[in-house]
Amino acid sequence: MFTDVQYTFTRHLRDPEMYPAPADIPAERMAVYCDLVYRNIDRMIGNLFPVLHKITPEDHWHALVHDFLKKHQSHSPLFNKIPLEFLQYLEEERDRAGDPPFMSELAHYEWVEYAVTIDTRDIVWDGINPGGNVLEGIPVLSPLVWPLQYRFPVHRISPDYLPEEPPAQPTYLVVYRDRNDHVGFLELNPVSARLLELIKEGRDMTGDSLLKTIAGELQHPRPEVVVNGGLEIMQNFMSKDVLLGVKA
Repeated sequence: MFTDVQYTFTRHLRDPEMYPAPADIPAERMAVYCDLVYRNIDRMIGNLFPVLHKITPEDHWHALVHDFLKKHQSHSPLFNKIPLEFLQYLEEERDRAGDPPFMSELAHYEWVEYAVTIDTRDIVWDGINPGGNVLEGIPVLSPLVWPLQYRFPVHRISPDYLPEEPPAQPTYLVVYRDRNDHVGFLELNPVSARLLELIKEGRDMTGDSLLKTIAGELQHPRPEVVVNGGLEIMQNFMSKDVLLGVKA
């Protein structure tokens, strides 16, 4: 049956060492197909996970891509979904003791940068006062914002910095896309991370109320210090289009 030939063909493409090619297809032609599939997947993953690729020795990288092809059953036929499929493979199927302990977190961070870039949504300014007072008004978070928390400082990882143990404190980041489609990130402290968390929860609270809530959680003896520092944080967020303004 034709479907049997298809299954034999695709199994061989994914794992030519384990599964034989269809009997009626010349070996030279199958080798071209296998090489084409591998090279396309390798190129896309390498381009979209550039830091992970750069810190991984080349032989380990090729073994990683081959293992992904062999093990992972993709849930989407769309080529632009491959990075998410690769991320799911790392988080759920990858089991190699020699991998860096930060591998899946680094890959997630790089995937978020890609996801924000291709997000089809635009910033909509209806119902927003971009020049409003963020202490007196209700801050509005951009939809093109991803607050993140990791055990490792993934934004610092490079061939010169490959931590083996996570630091004592988690790393807080926010990845964003502004009105000009520039994608960037900010490193957050616990206060700014908590502020974004509260705003994202959709609480209809003024900026002043949000910051006083955080001051209460911290049991800070001088809440005005938290409010003043938080105002600077929100103004910086507005300059990056992380916050768009306040509800009109």
